[in-house]
Amino acid sequence: MTKSGSLTQEMRFRLKSSQEYSQASFAWVTSVLLSVLLLFNSYDWSLQAFRPFLLTALGIHLFFTLVQSVLTLRIRRDLIRQGTISVLTRRLAWVQLFGIISGNIFIVTAAFHLIKKTKSIEYTFAVYMLLTQLFVIGVSALNMFKPYVADTFLPAMAVLVLVLVIDMIVLFIVSRYTSASIIPRWMLGVSTILILTSVTGNVFALLLGISIIGRIRRQGKQKSNFWNDLWERLAPNVTAMSGLFFIIFLFSISICSFFTFDYSMAVENNYSALLQSPSLAYPLGTDDFGRCLFSRIVFGARISLIVGFMSTLIPVLIGGILGAFSGFYGRHTDNIIMRLLDILYAIPGILLAIAIIAAFGANTVNLILALSLGSIPTYARTMRASVLYVSTFEFVEAARALGYNNRSIIFKHIIPNSLAPMIIKSTLTIGGAVIATSSLSYLGLGVEPHIPEWGNILKLGSTYLETHSYLAIYPGLAIILLVLSFNFLGDGLRDALDPKLEKA
Repeated sequence: MTKSGSLTQEMRFRLKSSQEYSQASFAWVTSVLLSVLLLFNSYDWSLQAFRPFLLTALGIHLFFTLVQSVLTLRIRRDLIRQGTISVLTRRLAWVQLFGIISGNIFIVTAAFHLIKKTKSIEYTFAVYMLLTQLFVIGVSALNMFKPYVADTFLPAMAVLVLVLVIDMIVLFIVSRYTSASIIPRWMLGVSTILILTSVTGNVFALLLGISIIGRIRRQGKQKSNFWNDLWERLAPNVTAMSGLFFIIFLFSISICSFFTFDYSMAVENNYSALLQSPSLAYPLGTDDFGRCLFSRIVFGARISLIVGFMSTLIPVLIGGILGAFSGFYGRHTDNIIMRLLDILYAIPGILLAIAIIAAFGANTVNLILALSLGSIPTYARTMRASVLYVSTFEFVEAARALGYNNRSIIFKHIIPNSLAPMIIKSTLTIGGAVIATSSLSYLGLGVEPHIPEWGNILKLGSTYLETHSYLAIYPGLAIILLVLSFNFLGDGLRDALDPKLEKA
């Protein structure tokens, strides 16, 4: 191999192995795509004129996109010439922190990670925790322009701002420590505060609190553990972390909406505001009954998340236990359980769900049960295959030799070591459950019609595709983004939990 060829390979390796360069490139590409989307929407084709508000937003977005392109090129140049990112390039990333006003999460996340040279898992959690809180406050604050707000709006916003201040202080504290630093025991009090603030739905605060507690307990002991190894592999995956951010953001806004959003805006008819175009008072416009589409999509996120999680959790538990017993005992037990599940597996899931809902009525509980029942065989098969594999390990034979009964061996030794494939599969199939929920609601077989749910909203909006297309576009985008987020997270977890990476 020639010297120039080896240098080229070395440069490619530097770029490929740099987390900062990967995040900066991803942020630049997504920013360009978002700029094109804003440009297309800033022009009103019916009036042959630009929309001032969107045009201003486009200008702000283009500025930070331009700075991001300069940053990406500088990172690439530094890595090729020096093998490391210069101090000046990292300082330039401070400008990108102001990109939060454009709502571009990708630019701000890349900036936070570029500013700090050595990052810990706690720092990553703190960054996403702060950004989640900012976005929840920003979305909730749009209610100020509505004709009226919920009675609890101002107290709730005050609490959210207080939590934001706490998150900023915690981020500053956490940024002082690296992965090799010794964390003082007084940080246990900080972690307790973080766990308490997670009642707002900000799961990143909960993850950060648990991570700090675990790290303090491990100090002076073994350095490596499953928790750190998982997040160290998952954190560099930009798409997986972006998906996790969107899921947690939706979960948080769904909880906070109990206090910051007025439910009547989403369900009560307002005949003085029929089919209004997007504005400050109605950010996504109104439907044919004068109901705020923005509020309906926010409240609809609750149903999608609840049905998605519950219709996945139930088959994971039932299918996991059945698959564990089937794989462990084998022979007649295996044949009986798996043949019965084969009968259930032979019935198409969506057809089974329609039959159950048609027989027992369309409501949220029946929808969850209908979707859960059809998924049990696939999870049972996944667990059975994992148990058959884990049962051959020496620690299972050692447990038998020590006199453990079968129940203890299954639940204490085999199932905990067989959960990785189940976690990956459940994350990937939650998106399918969300689509199934919206599809059944679209057909009138899911959630009750009067409840704001994305499938119901999409059904009403589909009748106005030619005149008021936004009524169908926005709920459709919400479904797409949530399903993509779960798929990206599932792909990231699959890579992070891959046993082949243990020696990497």
